[in-house]
Amino acid sequence: MVVTHPIPPVVADDSRVLLLGSFPSPMSREVGFFYGNPRNRFWAVLAGLWDEPAPAAEDAAELNRLRRDLCLRHHVALWDVLASCSIRGASDASIADPVPNDLAPLLARAPIARVFCTGSAAHALYRRFQEPAVGMPATRLPSTSPANARWRLPELLEAWRPVREAAEGRLP
Repeated sequence: MVVTHPIPPVVADDSRVLLLGSFPSPMSREVGFFYGNPRNRFWAVLAGLWDEPAPAAEDAAELNRLRRDLCLRHHVALWDVLASCSIRGASDASIADPVPNDLAPLLARAPIARVFCTGSAAHALYRRFQEPAVGMPATRLPSTSPANARWRLPELLEAWRPVREAAEGRLP
């Protein structure tokens, strides 16, 4: 079944870093925001980079607002490589018929200096579909997915440290 990406990008005029996933999971699509699976460590990692607690709220809309604010406060834009694809569940390995998002409007809006992909599937898709058009290489980060359980939170924080450095203008 072909699924169309329902979540708009998170971006501001001062975003310096672009974090790209592959495609939102069923849980993310259900809650209407990126990395919606409570077992995914994305938000713990992103908040931990700035020594903040991960956003928390009882209400889904409030939680999405807090997560969006975390990104924007730290000059992080957030989106996915694909606009649509056929996918079974949340399995990146099952992606077929991929159609990329058009990154040009996002990159024209903000002074993005670095692109990071949140896992190997996102990185491979970016290199195939986006990098030739954008002309900007991406750094592959380890996935924060619960399926990547061998990476513990301290290791993820260390591997993701370049995101903070780039967002603060300390990396080329």
